[in-house]
Amino acid sequence: MSSASKPVKIAPSVLASDFGKLADEIKAVSLAGADWIHLDAMDGRFVPNLTFGPPVIKAVREITDVYFDAHLMIEDPDVILEDFASAGVQGITVHVEVCTHLNRTLSRIRELGCRAGVAVNPATGVDSLAHCLHLIDLILVMTVNPGFGGQDFIPEMLPKIEQVATMIGNRDIQLQVDGGITAKTAPLVRQAGANNLVAGSAIFGAKESYLEAIAALRQA
Repeated sequence: MSSASKPVKIAPSVLASDFGKLADEIKAVSLAGADWIHLDAMDGRFVPNLTFGPPVIKAVREITDVYFDAHLMIEDPDVILEDFASAGVQGITVHVEVCTHLNRTLSRIRELGCRAGVAVNPATGVDSLAHCLHLIDLILVMTVNPGFGGQDFIPEMLPKIEQVATMIGNRDIQLQVDGGITAKTAPLVRQAGANNLVAGSAIFGAKESYLEAIAALRQA
């Protein structure tokens, strides 16, 4: 099954939520139909922002049984993989830009019982992923430069999404996109081959309810 024919998953990014009531926000989008919860862990070094780590994730894990998708935007992910797995995430995505030994890192994520993902920034090519597709469960194409929510979608990423979709072929790999995903851009990335849409402001900043915002993205 190609990525374009796989059912769409909607993954609200809590980066855009109210951190003062994070547990309530996660519970609300879970009840509103979120397929995954996207957790952006930033270290202030790989990206110019700080968010949260395993202790916070562990504290909110009991709120819902929805899939926890951890996106590690940190310079040295290998030293903290076990902590994220222990916190209760089901998937861990690392950036190809910081993984000197990508095969080893992906193998370790799988050894910890998590699905292994690889993220690529807008300026990063994807050819380096071809040799380790057998270890990859998810490829995340960043459609903004990571670090902050609320940025505008970079349309030049659409050919990259198509390239990744071709690379994936019929493999059981999620093709995720993150950055500027709205009801207007969702059809574009879906047509390009994405089947897993991360959305922050479009859900948590929507004027309508979370239920309506998630439904609008899914319908789009």
